[in-house]
Amino acid sequence: MKRNLLAAVSCLLGYWASAQSGISGELKTEYIPFSNYIRPEDSVKTNSKSDFKRADLNLSIPLSMKKDSSGRVKAWSLLLSGSYAKMKHKDYEKQLFPDQMLNAQVGIQHMRPLGKKWSMMMTAAVGVYTDLEQVSSDDILGQGGVLFIRHFNPNLALGAGPVLTTAFGVPMILPWIYFDWKTNGKIKFNINFPEGMEAGYLFSDKFALKAVVNLSGMTVERNKDGKSMLLGYQQITAGIRPELKLNDHLSLRLTGGTALLRSFSENDRKIKNIFKDKKMMDPKFASSLYVAVSLRWNLP
Repeated sequence: MKRNLLAAVSCLLGYWASAQSGISGELKTEYIPFSNYIRPEDSVKTNSKSDFKRADLNLSIPLSMKKDSSGRVKAWSLLLSGSYAKMKHKDYEKQLFPDQMLNAQVGIQHMRPLGKKWSMMMTAAVGVYTDLEQVSSDDILGQGGVLFIRHFNPNLALGAGPVLTTAFGVPMILPWIYFDWKTNGKIKFNINFPEGMEAGYLFSDKFALKAVVNLSGMTVERNKDGKSMLLGYQQITAGIRPELKLNDHLSLRLTGGTALLRSFSENDRKIKNIFKDKKMMDPKFASSLYVAVSLRWNLP
């Protein structure tokens, strides 16, 4: 699933609160320089190295929006998203990992109030998850989720629900947890599991500084020995993110920090296999520098 379905929560909740009727979106680029491959059979750091570059584009296009008597919004939106990653590999005896990965999907999202204190968001999407070597119908996967949100007051919201995700290779159902808290002053705290969390301080209406931890990944379908397999890429990053509001509809985010974990996992397309004991650890890479730049917009 990568981060698209879950990342949409933050954007759409903000969109819901401000009743924007235009297109919202984010363009993001990430870079992780070459780091050493750690082979799974003995956890030895080898001289083989791989880097990682990725570009993400997420768009939310409102289809309809209605307000009830209390001013709360019921909305339908179209979600379009794409993620393209490219990797270079050095000093491997044989190629273990793909040179490029593409995840592209289209989905529908629906948000509505449930009484005075509750709201709900549902999302369903279908997409293509491929290493671009052999694109076929096996590369098409679906995902979806439902989130029930309790609004305690304008500054505090807590949500939970199930989500079907392919973020970690094999399709699986995970708990989807959303927590958003802000003071009347300068402090904000947000958890959107399994995407990540952030804590920030608002210095002014134009500038904020946040500490962030993010989990993200990609999934590709590959044919191995005549069998359809799912290869999952996962990464955990942590860093500092300054955010600059360029105008009322456009903001810039710069992130610098560390890629704490990068790993691959391969499974056949059976959910039961995620519960099997693994004979060895997944292949992974040593910690490395992480940088990202993103541009967010919310049109009127």
